[in-house]
Amino acid sequence: MPTRRATALLLLLTVLTGCAREGGREADPGSVPSRTTAAPSPSADPTDSAWVQLMIPMDEQAVALLDMAAEKPAGPRLRAWAARLRTEQVAELAELRGLRTRMGLPDTDPHEGHDMPGMVTAEDLRNARASGGAAFDRLLVTQIHDHLRQSEQVSRSETTAGSGAEARARARELVAVRGKQLASLTSLCAGRAADVPEPFACPSDHPV
Repeated sequence: MPTRRATALLLLLTVLTGCAREGGREADPGSVPSRTTAAPSPSADPTDSAWVQLMIPMDEQAVALLDMAAEKPAGPRLRAWAARLRTEQVAELAELRGLRTRMGLPDTDPHEGHDMPGMVTAEDLRNARASGGAAFDRLLVTQIHDHLRQSEQVSRSETTAGSGAEARARARELVAVRGKQLASLTSLCAGRAADVPEPFACPSDHPV
């Protein structure tokens, strides 16, 4: 299963790389120039570009969901964990956006409207807003777990498939961070985190 998943995620990164190359093609002379379709700089590797341009919206959507944990009547244990993770994700976003700028990429989302694996979707956010109590807790844990796991796997693929030194180094850092974040979620669900009271029980049908 791990090998199959890694192969699938590497294929996803390859597809995204193809999209990045398409985005870099010269525009039709008869078309109207668009400010939001600027091509990557010549120094931006398509695989590195695809990875950065996927990680940013993934983190943005995750932060939007984590924001709701502070507004919903979630237990203090889950709320504290979500607040810490949100802080980490916001800092990560700032670093990724800086990398995107240094790579000469536009500050747009080429994946907008596409439901990528591990992406918190617009529908997920609507469902989260409409839910509360145990239903919200279940949705939060499920979607954030998938976000952390999938972004870790895609970043692992970038460490071998990418070519830019800075992008690959950042991907390696992200893989390490995701491992710690997933372990934190596992500890939370197992009731072993000692920094906040009232153990939160994760859904039994969604093991982490």
